[in-house]
Amino acid sequence: MAAADQKPIGSGFHAKSTASEVLEGIDLKGKNIIVTGGYSGIGLEMVRALVAAGASITVPARRVEVAAEALAGIPDVTVAAMDLADIASVRAFAGDYEASGKPLDILINNAGIMACPETRVGPGWEAQFGVNYLGHMALTVGLLPALRRAGGARVIALSSTAHIITDVLWDDIHFERTDYQKWTAYGQSKTADALFANALDRREAANGIRAFSVHPGGIFTPLQRYLPEEEMVALGWKNADGTVPERVKAMFKTPAEGASTAVWAATSPKLEGMGGLYCEDCDIAKLGDETSQRWEHVREWACDEANADKLWALSEEMLAAV
Repeated sequence: MAAADQKPIGSGFHAKSTASEVLEGIDLKGKNIIVTGGYSGIGLEMVRALVAAGASITVPARRVEVAAEALAGIPDVTVAAMDLADIASVRAFAGDYEASGKPLDILINNAGIMACPETRVGPGWEAQFGVNYLGHMALTVGLLPALRRAGGARVIALSSTAHIITDVLWDDIHFERTDYQKWTAYGQSKTADALFANALDRREAANGIRAFSVHPGGIFTPLQRYLPEEEMVALGWKNADGTVPERVKAMFKTPAEGASTAVWAATSPKLEGMGGLYCEDCDIAKLGDETSQRWEHVREWACDEANADKLWALSEEMLAAV
């Protein structure tokens, strides 16, 4: 669907709804779900809520032991090795899942890194683009047969309001000719995630797969691990003494609240027949304009079908080279 389709549908939920609340009355017994990054932050809250609704979850993890410890005590969860920065590892995980013959009902591409120092992965890709986007594209493409077997699957790509920072840097995606800017790189990766959901949905809707991108909201989680305290103070997220300002408390979400939009997009019956859209606060987001605040709505470049197709073709070339 195109930018013109970015209109709220009145989901009945709101910014502070929790993942458990949006799943009330939804039965996921017999459903197979993969949640990347499902052992930390909002991913862990997604897993807890989805298991409580009856689903069986697979959590691919770079740190298998850490993931197993974090998920101990939650039933119907399997941990498997996978590193999004290593495409061979991603393909091996997808191949193992495919070999199981199981259908895959929901894929939530949640894991990511934010505002990290300049790092290269794969054949020299900028790390945030490589991990947040290309790794997840490789995973999704590898899992397409299992998603098609489900006969009605959903793929959720975790985007962010940071997409507002920039469109894809078409002439220098990997900062090979320009100075690295960590926030620009993060914003680009999140625009890419939104465009990926758009392109995937149009390619796979006829096979029963619908895709959505999601802004989870502002949440204090391990995602901020690369941000020093003084930078969070400068951003206005914290006071100089380390406390959180009241206005930030009102705006930011708890991890359970931050998990809700992805879970809603993955399961809501109100989204039947729809796809390719960017969601926020448990609803389809509005298309932003000059009156929009910097933390809300989706910008046109992140839901442009021509851009989505251009990125898909470039990404196929990048992935084919590794």
